[in-house]
Amino acid sequence: MKGKFGLSLLMALCLGLCGGLGVVYAGEGVEGSAKADRLDACVAPTAFMRRNHFELIEHQRHITVHEGIRKTDNSLAGCIDCHVRRDAQGSPVPVNAPGEFCAACHEYAGASLDCFTCHATKPTGN
Repeated sequence: MKGKFGLSLLMALCLGLCGGLGVVYAGEGVEGSAKADRLDACVAPTAFMRRNHFELIEHQRHITVHEGIRKTDNSLAGCIDCHVRRDAQGSPVPVNAPGEFCAACHEYAGASLDCFTCHATKPTGN
C-alpha cells in the first residue's frame, strides 16, 4: 500500500508540474512586456476567451472575407498587438515562437495553430 501511495503522490506532483506548462512562458519574450500584461481585462473575461477566442476570430474572418467588412472588434491583428511580448532589446517576439502566448496555450491544449501560415506573428504597424 505504501508503495502505491508514494507512486500516486509522485504522479500527482508530476502532473501538477506538467499541467502548469501552459501558463509558464519559456520563450524569448520578457515577462510583463506585452500590453495585455498591464490590462485588467481582455475584450471579454479571461475564462470566456480561453474557451471561445477561436470563434471570435473565425466570426471576424467570415465577415471580413465573405462580406468585405473590416472592423477591429476581434481582429487577429488586435490580439497580436496586445499579447506579443518584447525581447530584451525591445523587439517583438512572434506569438507562435516556442513558449510564447499563442504557442504555449495551443501546445498545452493539443490544438493546431494554423492562423500564422498566413497572418503575421508580431505587429506590423507602428
